[in-house]
Amino acid sequence: MAGEIPDLEAFERTGTGKGAARQARRDGMVPGIVFGGDVDPLPINLDFNKLLTKLRAGRFKATLFNMKVEGHDDVRVICRDVQRHVVKDLPTHVDFMRLKRTTKINLYIQVEVSGEEECAGLKKGGVLTMVRPEVELVVTAGDIPDHITVDISGLEIGDSATIANVVLPKGAKPVIDRDFVIAQVSAPSGLASQDDEEDEDVAADEVPATEVSED
Repeated sequence: MAGEIPDLEAFERTGTGKGAARQARRDGMVPGIVFGGDVDPLPINLDFNKLLTKLRAGRFKATLFNMKVEGHDDVRVICRDVQRHVVKDLPTHVDFMRLKRTTKINLYIQVEVSGEEECAGLKKGGVLTMVRPEVELVVTAGDIPDHITVDISGLEIGDSATIANVVLPKGAKPVIDRDFVIAQVSAPSGLASQDDEEDEDVAADEVPATEVSED
Protein backbone atom coordinates (compact mmCIF):
# COMPACT_ATOMS: atom_id res chain seq x y z
CA MET A 1 0.00 0.00 0.00
CA ALA A 2 1.40 3.40 -0.92
CA GLY A 3 2.21 5.73 1.92
CA GLU A 4 1.19 9.33 2.17
CA ILE A 5 3.38 11.38 -0.16
CA PRO A 6 4.14 14.94 0.97
CA ASP A 7 3.03 17.78 -1.28
CA LEU A 8 5.52 20.21 -2.74
CA GLU A 9 3.98 23.39 -4.11
CA ALA A 10 5.67 25.16 -7.00
CA PHE A 11 4.85 27.92 -9.48
CA GLU A 12 5.39 27.84 -13.21
CA ARG A 13 8.23 30.16 -14.21
CA THR A 14 7.22 32.17 -17.28
CA GLY A 15 10.67 33.41 -18.18
CA THR A 16 13.77 31.36 -18.89
CA GLY A 17 17.46 32.01 -18.76
CA LYS A 18 19.70 33.70 -16.19
CA GLY A 19 17.65 36.90 -16.10
CA ALA A 20 14.45 35.14 -15.06
CA ALA A 21 16.35 33.05 -12.50
CA ARG A 22 17.89 36.15 -10.93
CA GLN A 23 14.48 37.83 -10.76
CA ALA A 24 13.02 34.76 -9.06
CA ARG A 25 15.73 34.91 -6.38
CA ARG A 26 15.10 38.61 -5.83
CA ASP A 27 11.43 37.72 -5.30
CA GLY A 28 12.29 35.20 -2.57
CA MET A 29 11.98 32.20 -4.84
CA VAL A 30 14.34 29.42 -5.92
CA PRO A 31 14.24 28.55 -9.63
CA GLY A 32 14.07 24.92 -10.68
CA ILE A 33 13.19 22.54 -13.46
CA VAL A 34 11.03 19.42 -13.71
CA PHE A 35 12.13 16.99 -16.41
CA GLY A 36 11.57 13.43 -17.60
CA GLY A 37 8.47 11.35 -18.05
CA ASP A 38 8.30 11.87 -21.84
CA VAL A 39 7.00 15.41 -21.23
CA ASP A 40 8.63 18.76 -21.99
CA PRO A 41 10.71 20.22 -19.12
CA LEU A 42 8.75 22.60 -16.89
CA PRO A 43 10.56 25.65 -15.44
CA ILE A 44 9.33 26.31 -11.89
CA ASN A 45 9.88 28.54 -8.87
CA LEU A 46 9.72 27.38 -5.26
CA ASP A 47 9.27 29.46 -2.11
CA PHE A 48 12.77 29.93 -0.66
CA ASN A 49 11.82 29.62 3.02
CA LYS A 50 9.64 26.54 2.53
CA LEU A 51 12.31 24.84 0.44
CA LEU A 52 15.03 25.66 2.96
CA THR A 53 12.92 24.16 5.76
CA LYS A 54 12.54 20.91 3.83
CA LEU A 55 16.25 20.81 2.99
CA ARG A 56 17.24 21.28 6.62
CA ALA A 57 14.85 18.50 7.68
CA GLY A 58 17.14 16.10 5.82
CA ARG A 59 16.81 13.35 3.20
CA PHE A 60 15.36 15.78 0.68
CA LYS A 61 16.95 13.91 -2.23
CA ALA A 62 15.59 10.59 -0.97
CA THR A 63 11.99 11.76 -0.54
CA LEU A 64 9.22 11.30 -3.08
CA PHE A 65 7.06 14.42 -3.48
CA ASN A 66 3.70 15.10 -5.04
CA MET A 67 4.44 18.29 -6.94
CA LYS A 68 1.53 20.69 -7.35
CA VAL A 69 1.80 23.39 -10.01
CA GLU A 70 -1.25 25.49 -10.87
CA GLY A 71 -2.51 24.69 -14.34
CA HIS A 72 -0.76 21.33 -14.44
CA ASP A 73 -1.63 17.83 -13.24
CA ASP A 74 -0.01 16.73 -10.00
CA VAL A 75 3.07 14.62 -10.64
CA ARG A 76 5.36 12.48 -8.51
CA VAL A 77 8.89 13.80 -8.50
CA ILE A 78 12.19 13.19 -6.76
CA CYS A 79 15.02 15.70 -6.42
CA ARG A 80 18.04 14.94 -8.56
CA ASP A 81 20.23 17.96 -7.77
CA VAL A 82 20.36 21.01 -5.51
CA GLN A 83 22.75 23.75 -6.61
CA ARG A 84 23.98 25.97 -3.78
CA HIS A 85 25.69 29.31 -3.37
CA VAL A 86 29.44 28.70 -3.12
CA VAL A 87 29.78 30.94 -0.05
CA LYS A 88 26.39 31.03 1.69
CA ASP A 89 25.57 27.34 0.96
CA LEU A 90 21.94 28.32 0.24
CA PRO A 91 19.91 26.74 -2.58
CA THR A 92 20.08 28.57 -5.91
CA HIS A 93 18.51 26.00 -8.27
CA VAL A 94 16.75 22.63 -7.91
CA ASP A 95 16.29 19.84 -10.45
CA PHE A 96 13.37 17.41 -10.15
CA MET A 97 12.69 14.27 -12.16
CA ARG A 98 9.18 13.04 -12.98
CA LEU A 99 8.66 9.40 -12.07
CA LYS A 100 6.75 6.68 -13.84
CA ARG A 101 4.95 4.09 -11.72
CA THR A 102 7.59 1.53 -12.69
CA THR A 103 10.57 3.71 -11.75
CA LYS A 104 12.86 2.31 -9.06
CA ILE A 105 13.91 4.81 -6.38
CA ASN A 106 15.63 4.86 -2.98
CA LEU A 107 13.40 5.94 -0.09
CA TYR A 108 13.50 5.76 3.71
CA ILE A 109 10.58 3.63 4.93
CA GLN A 110 9.31 3.73 8.53
CA VAL A 111 9.66 0.57 10.66
CA GLU A 112 6.79 -0.57 12.86
CA VAL A 113 7.01 -3.26 15.55
CA SER A 114 4.72 -6.22 16.17
CA GLY A 115 4.74 -8.95 18.81
CA GLU A 116 5.54 -6.72 21.79
CA GLU A 117 2.90 -8.37 23.99
CA GLU A 118 4.31 -11.85 23.27
CA CYS A 119 7.98 -10.87 23.55
CA ALA A 120 9.60 -12.91 26.36
CA GLY A 121 12.47 -10.44 26.68
CA LEU A 122 10.13 -7.53 27.36
CA LYS A 123 8.10 -9.60 29.83
CA LYS A 124 11.29 -10.17 31.80
CA GLY A 125 11.92 -6.45 32.01
CA GLY A 126 13.98 -5.97 28.88
CA VAL A 127 14.04 -2.68 27.00
CA LEU A 128 13.27 -2.41 23.29
CA THR A 129 15.71 -0.25 21.32
CA MET A 130 14.99 0.73 17.73
CA VAL A 131 18.41 0.79 16.11
CA ARG A 132 16.90 1.75 12.75
CA PRO A 133 13.45 3.37 13.03
CA GLU A 134 13.67 3.85 9.25
CA VAL A 135 15.27 1.67 6.59
CA GLU A 136 16.39 2.84 3.16
CA LEU A 137 14.88 0.61 0.49
CA VAL A 138 14.83 0.44 -3.28
CA VAL A 139 11.12 0.58 -4.12
CA THR A 140 8.88 1.03 -7.14
CA ALA A 141 7.37 4.52 -7.43
CA GLY A 142 3.90 3.13 -8.06
CA ASP A 143 3.94 0.80 -5.05
CA ILE A 144 5.59 2.58 -2.13
CA PRO A 145 4.94 0.86 1.24
CA ASP A 146 3.66 2.98 4.10
CA HIS A 147 5.89 1.01 6.47
CA ILE A 148 7.63 -2.30 7.03
CA THR A 149 7.02 -4.47 10.11
CA VAL A 150 9.55 -6.27 12.28
CA ASP A 151 8.26 -9.06 14.55
CA ILE A 152 9.96 -9.18 17.97
CA SER A 153 7.70 -11.82 19.56
CA GLY A 154 10.50 -14.38 19.72
CA LEU A 155 13.21 -12.16 21.19
CA GLU A 156 14.82 -12.77 24.58
CA ILE A 157 16.96 -10.24 26.47
CA GLY A 158 20.10 -9.72 24.42
CA ASP A 159 18.50 -10.79 21.13
CA SER A 160 18.22 -8.67 17.99
CA ALA A 161 15.90 -8.57 14.99
CA THR A 162 17.59 -7.94 11.65
CA ILE A 163 16.42 -7.02 8.17
CA ALA A 164 16.44 -10.76 7.39
CA ASN A 165 13.50 -11.12 9.82
CA VAL A 166 11.38 -8.63 7.86
CA VAL A 167 9.04 -9.65 5.06
CA LEU A 168 9.60 -6.89 2.52
CA PRO A 169 6.93 -5.71 0.07
CA LYS A 170 7.06 -7.11 -3.45
CA GLY A 171 9.72 -5.40 -5.51
CA ALA A 172 11.47 -3.80 -2.51
CA LYS A 173 14.98 -4.53 -1.31
CA PRO A 174 17.40 -2.89 1.15
CA VAL A 175 20.02 -0.50 -0.15
CA ILE A 176 22.58 -2.10 2.21
CA ASP A 177 23.60 -5.44 0.73
CA ARG A 178 24.10 -7.27 4.05
CA ASP A 179 22.12 -8.27 7.11
CA PHE A 180 21.81 -5.49 9.70
CA VAL A 181 20.11 -4.96 13.06
CA ILE A 182 16.79 -3.11 13.16
CA ALA A 183 15.70 -3.62 16.79
CA GLN A 184 17.09 -5.26 19.92
CA VAL A 185 15.94 -6.16 23.42
CA SER A 186 18.47 -5.08 26.03
CA ALA A 187 18.69 -5.65 29.77
CA PRO A 188 17.24 -2.77 31.84
CA SER A 189 19.88 -0.31 33.02
CA GLY A 190 19.37 -1.23 36.68
CA LEU A 191 19.93 -4.91 35.99
CA ALA A 192 22.93 -4.17 33.86
CA SER A 193 24.46 -2.02 36.62
CA GLN A 194 23.80 -4.77 39.16
CA ASP A 195 25.55 -7.31 36.94
CA ASP A 196 28.55 -4.99 36.61
CA GLU A 197 28.74 -4.60 40.40
CA GLU A 198 28.57 -8.36 40.88
CA ASP A 199 31.39 -8.83 38.39
CA GLU A 200 33.48 -6.27 40.27
CA ASP A 201 32.78 -8.04 43.58
CA VAL A 202 33.84 -11.38 42.14
CA ALA A 203 37.01 -9.83 40.75
CA ALA A 204 37.79 -8.26 44.14
CA ASP A 205 37.35 -11.60 45.92
CA GLU A 206 39.81 -13.19 43.56
CA VAL A 207 42.57 -10.66 44.33
CA PRO A 208 44.90 -12.07 47.03
CA ALA A 209 45.27 -10.03 50.19
CA THR A 210 48.53 -8.10 50.56
CA GLU A 211 50.86 -9.66 53.07
CA VAL A 212 52.23 -7.28 55.71
CA SER A 213 55.66 -8.20 57.00
CA GLU A 214 56.57 -7.59 60.59
CA ASP A 215 60.01 -6.23 61.27
